[in-house]
Amino acid sequence: MTQITFDAILALLLVWLGWRAVGDTDHMRAVINFIVLGLIMALTWLRLGAPDVALAEAAVGSGLTGALLLIAVRRWVEEKSDSPEGGMEE
Repeated sequence: MTQITFDAILALLLVWLGWRAVGDTDHMRAVINFIVLGLIMALTWLRLGAPDVALAEAAVGSGLTGALLLIAVRRWVEEKSDSPEGGMEE
């Protein structure tokens, strides 16, 4: 019974985090949700018995892609604040 409950919580968490990562208007929060989504997905792959896929998901999906997205959002915010309008436009 507890394994089924844990699997159901994982499934709901994946859907919720995916929705938050795509629908959030704050870009930094969306990237953080994306990174957490990748880590939860890696845990899900472990539960499904695929440790190699889980390792790849954690390394590439959360780690590398998340870091690149964080750098991109940071640079975008810096460029936006350096604009003559003072970052009023998107």
